[in-house]
Parts: sequence; structure tokens; C-alpha cells
Amino acid sequence: MCDVTSPVMEICVAEAEKRSGKNTVNMQETFTVYLVETRPMDAVAEGRNPAPDSLWRRYSEFELLRNYLLVTYPYTVVPPLPEKRAEFVWHKLSADNMDPDFVERRRVGLENFLLRVASHPVLTNDKILHHFLTEGHGWKEVVYETGFQAKADSRLRALSATFRVRNPDKRFVEMKHYSDELQSHTSQLLRARVRVADRLYGVYKVHGNYGRVFSEWSAVEKEMGDGLQSAGHHMDAFAASIDDILEEEEHYADQLKEYLFYAEALRAVCRKHELTQFELEMASQDLVSKKQQHEEIATGIVRTFSFKGMTNKLFGQEAPEQREARLKLLEEMIVEGEETVKEKTVECKEHVDRAWVDMQRFKEQKDKDLREALINYAVMQISMCKKGTQMWSNAKDCFLKM
Repeated sequence: MCDVTSPVMEICVAEAEKRSGKNTVNMQETFTVYLVETRPMDAVAEGRNPAPDSLWRRYSEFELLRNYLLVTYPYTVVPPLPEKRAEFVWHKLSADNMDPDFVERRRVGLENFLLRVASHPVLTNDKILHHFLTEGHGWKEVVYETGFQAKADSRLRALSATFRVRNPDKRFVEMKHYSDELQSHTSQLLRARVRVADRLYGVYKVHGNYGRVFSEWSAVEKEMGDGLQSAGHHMDAFAASIDDILEEEEHYADQLKEYLFYAEALRAVCRKHELTQFELEMASQDLVSKKQQHEEIATGIVRTFSFKGMTNKLFGQEAPEQREARLKLLEEMIVEGEETVKEKTVECKEHVDRAWVDMQRFKEQKDKDLREALINYAVMQISMCKKGTQMWSNAKDCFLKM
């Protein structure tokens, strides 16, 4: 679906390979690695065809790259990875993540992920992405040196927290609601497709019974024998064709799954807006409170109930030196609070402006991709129905010759 490449290099996940080795706890494990190949675009544009640079990456390394991008660019709708384990699987399809067909679809999905990232107007310039694509060893150390892990842990805690924003940007509220709807509708569509695939598989395979009956019947008929046997062969071929048909369908299902996972990426951007807006509102509220305390101490007029005010009424006013010290401390805190509010205001506005631009870019991409995928799926279904009609036309011709 993703037909764009990096402006700097041509990217391809060429093949997958199963390997065995010991994990971090010294236990033997089997895993899959993927061959990432890159070639400079200027060489390709000039008509030269140099040998590609290549390196092997595990799925977990793709995960590390994406987690880094999520933390570093919270205002972008970061492309999702293909599923780690098969979801929305019809009953004859293996759910084993080491199954060759699943590994091949994941290879295609990982290539699509890299192309999405490399073609993004912001993400394409990231140095860590370049390291991932070109450095066989040491790139993980470069990632961790950025300190993104600490930010990731803080981000996870913040995004998991429960808080209420008083004045969120309505566009982001609507976009968050839309991401929920997108996830709901795509998951329902995938579930419906699984049910149809299961039933379709059964219908096609039952036609094999026609083939068996016609072939057996042909053995006892002289004049009708050849026609019955030929019709049986057509039925057998039709029954066997469903395996390739449903394998092709998986390609379109994977395209829908990408946008199922994109919904979570979209929601993360909206959640980040809520967090920055909440921090701004808390900073503003704290500043108002500090200014009110300063005014009350300076004028001696208490506008709101406080434990300190009650203590002063019971035990008398504090000494002038204490009062001046408190006023000075509050003045310093007010200055710091005003600076914090300015910083949070800028951070919030910057996130809103950048995120909204990227959300519009994502919307254009989504509309184009889903339209193309659904049209191609419909064309495939039409072709499948035509083949079924052709099979029965062939069977009819066989019967006419009897």
C-alpha cells in the first residue's frame, strides 16, 4: 500500500530467516530476523545500480525504534508495526508467529513501516532512524544514550494517569472520538471478514464432493462418462482454488489491520494534548493560588478559608520578619510560576499546531489508502465470482457433450 520511499535512500526488507540462540536469561530460543537493505537514492536516480547495504534486524529492534519515535515526536501519528501475533484469523489459517505465511506477511508489514517512517516529513530526518538502517552494531547504544527510556517511562505513567482537562481543544476531542470509532469499525470489519472466510472455505471445499461424485459416477456410465469426469475435474479445481484466494485476502486484511493499529497512534497524540493542557491548567491554577496568598499576607485580608488563617486568629499574627520572609518567598515562587505558565503555554500551543498538521497529513493518507484497499478488495471478489461462474459454465458445456 505504501508506494513511497525515503528521499535519501531506497529501503527494502528483502527476506526473513529463522534462527536459534540464547536470550538474556541464557535460555535457548528460536526467533526470526529480517534482512533490511538500503541503497542511496542519488545512485538509483543516476541509473547506477550499486549493491545494497544490508543488515539483519529482529522484530524487537523495530519495536525499539518505534518506541523511540513515539517519545521523541509526541506530536506525530507514528506509523504502527505489523502485528506480533496473528489476530482476526480464520480457522484454517495458522496463528503461530513462526508460520512461514505469517512471517512473510510480517516481512511485508515491516517494510511498509520503514517506508512510512522514511517518507514522513519529520521522521525521515531522524539520526536514530538512519543508524537503524545503516549501522549493523551499536545502534541500540546510540538509542539509549538519548535518554528516551526515562522519558518513555514518564510518558507511560502520565498517559496512564486519570485527570480531567477543563479546556481541551475541541478538534482533539473530536479526533480522539474518531480514533475510537475507526478502531471499532475496522475491528468489526475484520471480524466479519473472518466469518465470511470460514464459510466461504467450507462452500468451496464442499464442491470437492461434487468432483468426487461425478468422477465415481463416470465409471459406471458409457455415453455420459467423459462428460461427468470432465465436470468433476472442474469441480476439483474450483475447490482447490480457495486456498490461494483466501491467502490473497490476507493481504487486504493486513492493510485494514494497519489502520486498526493506526487508531491507537492517533489516540496517543490526542492523549498527549490532554496531558500538556492539563499541566498548563495546573500551573495556571497554582500561580493564581500563590498570587492570592501574597495578596492576603500583604493586605491582611483573608479571602478564603485556610489552616494558616485559622491559626493566626487563634494565636495572633506572625512577626513582621516572618511576614516579610513569607512575602519574599511567595514573590520568588510567583516569578517561577509565571515562567512555568509561559513555558507550558508555548509547549501546549506547539504541540497543538504540529499535531494538527500531522493529523491532516494522516487523514489524507488514510482516505487514499483505505479507498484503494477497499476497491482492490471488491475487484478481487468480483474476479472470484467470475471464476465461479466460469466453472459452472465449463461444467454445463461438459454436460451438453454427454
